[in-house]
Amino acid sequence: MSESGTNGKQSKQRDNSFESLDEALSGKENWHRDLINRLAFASLNEQRRARRWSVFFKCLLALYMGALLLLYWPAEWPTMSATGGKHTALVDLRGEIADDTDASAETVIGGLQDAFEDSSTAGVILRLNSPGGSPVQSRYIYNEIRRLRKENPDTPLYAVVTDICASGCYYVASAADDIYVDSGSIIGSIGVRMDSFGFVDTMKKLGVERRLYTAGKSKGFLDPFLPSKPADVEHVRKLLADIHEQFKNAVKEGRGDRLKDNPQLYSGLVWTGDEGIELGLADAIGSSSYVAREIIGAEDIVEFTREPDLIKRISDRIGVAMARGLGDAISSGTSAIR
Repeated sequence: MSESGTNGKQSKQRDNSFESLDEALSGKENWHRDLINRLAFASLNEQRRARRWSVFFKCLLALYMGALLLLYWPAEWPTMSATGGKHTALVDLRGEIADDTDASAETVIGGLQDAFEDSSTAGVILRLNSPGGSPVQSRYIYNEIRRLRKENPDTPLYAVVTDICASGCYYVASAADDIYVDSGSIIGSIGVRMDSFGFVDTMKKLGVERRLYTAGKSKGFLDPFLPSKPADVEHVRKLLADIHEQFKNAVKEGRGDRLKDNPQLYSGLVWTGDEGIELGLADAIGSSSYVAREIIGAEDIVEFTREPDLIKRISDRIGVAMARGLGDAISSGTSAIR
């Protein structure tokens, strides 16, 4: 083969090598570009997925909040009836009467004031279902009822007892014009109590020494870890007697001559609705709808009970749901173990 032919062949081989190198370099560059594109698209897809989940959970939360709102939405708002006529105002007192409950004086009094201030209110029903509670909170409500009745002599207020109206609840009820009960209602318990415990012997058995330092010789009176002193017990009994006397006077002032002369009335006992009527603790059998229709003469009942704020209601509802769920889980686990 000639020299020129050999050189040509070598030159062609070099050209082919350069082309292969260019292709390799080009492929490497495309590989990096493809990797970057894939990472970019993956990031975009992840962002889109995160946004979708965020929207989903926000919608789910909105639906849950809406469901709770509908659950606690009052059947009627404290406004004038659609016909512009008169209505019966209803205020509920439910549960323990205490400063931090739904039956606090502030809550109940607020509802009563709203009811009396409404120009379409023909009469007010205070619906009661409570075992009692704080004598101070009860007296606040009692005094406010008396004040409202004095300022609004043409607007009667009737107490309607459902299941129970005992102790502080009856304190409140006695301020009403009349008290209506069901035959099976529990009513009464005109008395005062204070509960305590004594752990003196328990501490002796455990070998625990009580160390209490006070300024004032009676500052630690009725300490459950120390033996009770007769003077301290007598002092507490006097306190309870004074509060009991206030309770009795309030009931006598509210009920007047309707009370029968029976020493058991103020013993702290409770009675059924029928027995309460016989003793003068109540006036007649009747429900809220009966009193509105037959006694007040305004069958349309408008709710004036003040409810806790929405956030508190929702948080309470969630807390109850969680507690029930935990209880069910524990019960299921216990059943499985058995």
